[in-house]
Amino acid sequence: MQALDLALIVFAYGIGSISSAIIVCRLMGLPDPRTEGSNNPGATNVLRIGGKKAAAITLLGDSLKGFLPVALCHVLDRSELVFALAGVAAFLGHLYPVFFGFRGGKGVATALGVQFGWGWMIGGAVAATWLFMAKVANISSLAALVSMSLAPLYVWLLWPSPWLVAAQVFITLLLVWRHRSNIQKLLSGSEGRISKSPSDKGG
Repeated sequence: MQALDLALIVFAYGIGSISSAIIVCRLMGLPDPRTEGSNNPGATNVLRIGGKKAAAITLLGDSLKGFLPVALCHVLDRSELVFALAGVAAFLGHLYPVFFGFRGGKGVATALGVQFGWGWMIGGAVAATWLFMAKVANISSLAALVSMSLAPLYVWLLWPSPWLVAAQVFITLLLVWRHRSNIQKLLSGSEGRISKSPSDKGG
């Protein structure tokens, strides 16, 4: 592995460590997402505490920090191993950000950015699955769990690199682990919904 490869991986972790949710909430005068709502610094929680505009900016920021390091791998013509490690590093940066006390989000948007960086068809397949599940179930965590569980299959079908498939399996397993409290709520029927109907006052 060359020095440039190591620099890309370090850069990926560094940019992944920039918490879009915390920065957006500070700039827009909103409560700290680590202490409000679900206490998760991610786009879904920002939607709950700050509305659609703040959530959209957060989603874009979190996605870009996964996309940009992998896009650089394309520009610099790096190996599949570096593509995989850069994606994992950006994802780990979001989960365990060095700039915010290693307290990060659950990684869905950043993982999606990584997948779009690997290939637009991979990212598109995962995003389409998320949107379908979100429309059907109206539960963000369930949409994330289903789409990311299928992501290794999409990677294998669209870019069958052992390094990328292994990286996506790692990302999926860690993402499921980070959603363990959501899984418990899903099983108990108490998980919050993306948008509430007038008759849905729970969650």
